[in-house]
Amino acid sequence: MEVTRKDKRKKYLQRTLGVLAVIIALNVAAAYLHGRWDLTAEKRYTLAASTRSLLRNLDAPVTIEVYLKGKYPAGFRQLADATRELLEEFQQYGGNNIRFTFLNPGTDLPDSMRTSFQDSLMARGILPFNLQVQEDGKDAFAERLIFPGAIIQYKGRENAINLLKSQGGLDPMAALNNSEALLEYKFANAIYQLQQPERPLVGYMLGHGEPEGANIYDALKTLHEQYQVDTINLRSDAYIPREFDAIMFVRPTETFTDEDKLKIDQYVMNGGKVIWFIDNLSASVDSLRGRDFVAFDRGLQLEDLLFKYGARVNLDLVQDLQSDVIPLVVGNIGDKPQIQPVPFPFFPLFTPTNAHPIVKNMDLVMSRFANSVDTIKGGDIRKTVLLASSEHSRVLRGPVQVTLESVQQQPNPRDYRLRNVPVAVLLEGRFPSLFNHRLGAAEQKALEAASGKPFKAIADTIGKMIVVGDADIIANAVSQKNGPLQMGVNEFNPQYVFANKEFFLNSIEYLTSKTPIMDTRNKELTLRLLDQEKVKNGRTKWQVVAFAVPIGAILLFAMVFQFIRQRKYAG
Repeated sequence: MEVTRKDKRKKYLQRTLGVLAVIIALNVAAAYLHGRWDLTAEKRYTLAASTRSLLRNLDAPVTIEVYLKGKYPAGFRQLADATRELLEEFQQYGGNNIRFTFLNPGTDLPDSMRTSFQDSLMARGILPFNLQVQEDGKDAFAERLIFPGAIIQYKGRENAINLLKSQGGLDPMAALNNSEALLEYKFANAIYQLQQPERPLVGYMLGHGEPEGANIYDALKTLHEQYQVDTINLRSDAYIPREFDAIMFVRPTETFTDEDKLKIDQYVMNGGKVIWFIDNLSASVDSLRGRDFVAFDRGLQLEDLLFKYGARVNLDLVQDLQSDVIPLVVGNIGDKPQIQPVPFPFFPLFTPTNAHPIVKNMDLVMSRFANSVDTIKGGDIRKTVLLASSEHSRVLRGPVQVTLESVQQQPNPRDYRLRNVPVAVLLEGRFPSLFNHRLGAAEQKALEAASGKPFKAIADTIGKMIVVGDADIIANAVSQKNGPLQMGVNEFNPQYVFANKEFFLNSIEYLTSKTPIMDTRNKELTLRLLDQEKVKNGRTKWQVVAFAVPIGAILLFAMVFQFIRQRKYAG
């Protein structure tokens, strides 16, 4: 009997040591091997192939500082947790080359130094957010400035990204959800840009009255921050150099000749990318200073060129009940005029269609006197509408009389029956030349002598082009007090920033990028919210269940265990 007890002790000790060894081995393996299964329908926790490839090919450490540490409301904690989970997933593929920390900017610093540090964050591109936070042990709320953003550094260069995305018309949970959906794109794109030894070259076209002053300041400044930018005079230059990754036309006001269009056409045939911001009618915010004006055709003569590529900018103005405001005198109080912001249907707020990564999860885009854009049926060109009007809009054919007095009258909804009128279109495919069968041998020889390239009747590769029926989308207001504002800001309502800059940068990036990182913008997270009515009605029942079921389960387990124990030792 004694031998049997010793054997049992020995076996028990061996089993215990074996279990401990397995547990230690699993923990050691877990430190080096990681894996998980993404069971969400939308693959919420799965990185895109382009992101994984980017991280695996890092050749130097990427340091990331995230400014989302502290006692925040639930929404910001959720954003912080989602950011941490994403960066931990980045580490699975980037290894030691991905290093991140979470910081509370300005903590433990004197007020003067904290202010200076926060100013430096804003100068680097991190936008602050004014948050009301409940103070510890108090019922009162205090205002607190937070910086929901991150700084990414790589080989002495840095990029700043903002993690919180405001979206007008969406409830906070939906806006937060869209912010989480864009996290992978923002971090991956920032790292990709830092990796590039040479930034893409973008050409700003001149020669047809394009603006160069303060009203285009923010667009050019934004371009210079992320791209190489140079000007091209279409009239004086013999051709458009192929070194330009993309070119942009912004509100030309003078007629394009066949010679001008041939230069554009052959640039496109040789793989060049173009983005057009066209105002076909002579309507502008400056014209409103005269109160009434008539918007006429500018006579740009671009219809045949754009038609050949698959689009047409119409001679009209889009009006929309979903519109921005304009200050208007609505009466007088004593001898002082009473000014109020009034919606102005000629200032539509366009809705992103979410049909493409350029506009996925994007806010409304502010516009001024926009033209509608039609797509041409047929051909091998793929057309994608990027921006469109709301479901309550209309189109006025040119010439159009514009008067501020009409704003004082309440618009009749029955006049606004059009819906989803396109104003920005992406064209993709092998573009055909407008000049096929139109140039003689001598003209083709002269073209080749000037550009060093033979005439092409059709593009060799898949090309990209974006046509926008409003140049004011990338224009900026100029304040007498603060100078040029950023695009997407109404100087009479500067607290809200529309998504004009995001649309502009996404468009340029899509035209110039050579990787599919932008596809990560297509990620869409599904909100799985509780039915608040059911929660309210069944609150007591579920509280009882949550309290009673665990205790009941423990008691049941104890009774069963005691019964088995009694049966075992009773015999």
